[in-house]
Amino acid sequence: MHIPDGYLSPSTCAALYAASAPFWAVAARRLKREIHTRFVPLVSLVAAFVFVVMMFNLPLPGGTTGHAIGVGIAAVVLGPWGAILAVSVALVIQALFFGDGGVTTLGANVFNMAVVGSLTASSCYRAIAGRSPLASRRRVVAAGAAGYLAINAAALCAAIEFGAQPLLFTDATGAPLYAPYPMRIALPAMMIGHLTFAGLAELLLSAGVVAYLQTGDPVLLRGPSAEGAGAPFRPLWAGIAGLAIATPLGLLAGGAAWGEWSVSALAARVHVPPGLGRLSSVWTAPLRGYAAPLVQSPALGYALSAVLGAGLVLLAGSLLRGVSRRPRPSRPD
Repeated sequence: MHIPDGYLSPSTCAALYAASAPFWAVAARRLKREIHTRFVPLVSLVAAFVFVVMMFNLPLPGGTTGHAIGVGIAAVVLGPWGAILAVSVALVIQALFFGDGGVTTLGANVFNMAVVGSLTASSCYRAIAGRSPLASRRRVVAAGAAGYLAINAAALCAAIEFGAQPLLFTDATGAPLYAPYPMRIALPAMMIGHLTFAGLAELLLSAGVVAYLQTGDPVLLRGPSAEGAGAPFRPLWAGIAGLAIATPLGLLAGGAAWGEWSVSALAARVHVPPGLGRLSSVWTAPLRGYAAPLVQSPALGYALSAVLGAGLVLLAGSLLRGVSRRPRPSRPD
């Protein structure tokens, strides 16, 4: 679901950056308002969780792969605006450092997974959970449904964006300039895998984490500003570290996700559209493919990338907190 550079036209990318910007602005205001609570470290924690979860690839029908996003549990713990922040931070680090998703298409990936995913998950969770007790099974069901609907809403947006490209952007002969697959191919190719395996993974992940938090740390289910905001997150960070070490399991699923092929891999399937080929080299990530330099073992490099990514998320959270705490310059009289 991470759309690479070149698959969307520049105008599509610009429109989706513009569509994401207001949500970033509202989320940033929320961050500043909650700066003295545990909201910022909690955003960092959830962003690291999202980053690591997306490294566990699953085999999908047709020989492709997919993964959960973690947006369901992000929306449950942080609410919609905090989830938008957390998922956005994870996506930015993935694009800049690991080449998972493009830089030109970052606005699209944020819109699909962070914005649409978070708002869908939060709305669904609130509608089903209602005012039920924190320990209620109804909240577990609500979280599972929220995660399932959220990942499929994000996948649907990506499928429409892919499918619209050959309809709207062609050369003089009618050949596509960017993503080459029309809507009749893009929609089923994206949705079948997410309505089944990836959606089920997101459902189980969201429901399972909420069930754990109901006994392990129920304060997290009350919202980021709830009483008990000073509770330490060390056990949860230890859990994320354990997941990062286990990420090489994600390498067991062979093949790339649909629509995330490199130019060379796409060339083995279809003629590479000229616009796609030109934009595909806009940014070269230093750890592309989660491969650590000078590390010969793919599994070890993958695990080290997961640990590094979680560390970069923590650094980004510290920077956000520092910027938000900076006092505004006083106006001259």
